[in-house]
Amino acid sequence: MFTRDPLARPEPLIRRVYAYAACRLGDGPDAEDATSETFERALRYQKSYDPRKGEPLDWLIGIARRCVDEAFARPAPVPASPETAAPGDLEEEAVRRAELRTAVLRLEKRDRELIALRFGADLTARQIAELLGVRTNTIEVRLHRTLTRLRTVLERQAEPDVRVRTPARVLSSEAAERRPGRAA
Repeated sequence: MFTRDPLARPEPLIRRVYAYAACRLGDGPDAEDATSETFERALRYQKSYDPRKGEPLDWLIGIARRCVDEAFARPAPVPASPETAAPGDLEEEAVRRAELRTAVLRLEKRDRELIALRFGADLTARQIAELLGVRTNTIEVRLHRTLTRLRTVLERQAEPDVRVRTPARVLSSEAAERRPGRAA
């Protein structure tokens, strides 16, 4: 039995696990449920924690990954009532978050997981490498490539779709075709 308690200082661990879950599931009750499930399992299996295999956060993120995957496997509940808007002007922030979330969802599952581990759980490349059982350099390269792909997706989202012809464009192009002196 090991004397080091992995849950001795839970506050920063809870924040990091929640951030990881929120990055994968979105802010709110689903991320809260995954975080709660993670700590419930951690308490249940606390004696199995081996500090020689990694830090408490690494151990908890491993548990959280399974909880998040299980949350995705469950069918989505039907909302009971419509959501109400939060007080204050949050439109611009909400739009940016939605655009980012949409862009992340367009990435492959492996890339989404890497983003959640790095930016959601705030793990270093070394910690991610240890968690996934690969070299740190491999994670650094994958992160760089993933962020490049994400940037490309975000740029494509920001570009107006030039193929879509608005009614004004349709009308002006038809009027130009009917001008006198234009060969048909």
